[in-house]
Amino acid sequence: MESYDRLAQLVQDVTDDMAKCEGGNKAAGTRVRKAMQDIKSAAQDVRKDVLNLRTDA
Repeated sequence: MESYDRLAQLVQDVTDDMAKCEGGNKAAGTRVRKAMQDIKSAAQDVRKDVLNLRTDA
């Protein structure tokens, strides 16, 4: 599933910034918040794909 792969990649990409954010880096915190919005959108795409798979079966 392409949408799931995209979601997994987004989560993996934000890992370094999350560690920096926990260390007090405010710019990394901003990047994490933006990434979380992208992850939210990607997760919604996965939900739609799963629903389509379920209704097509």
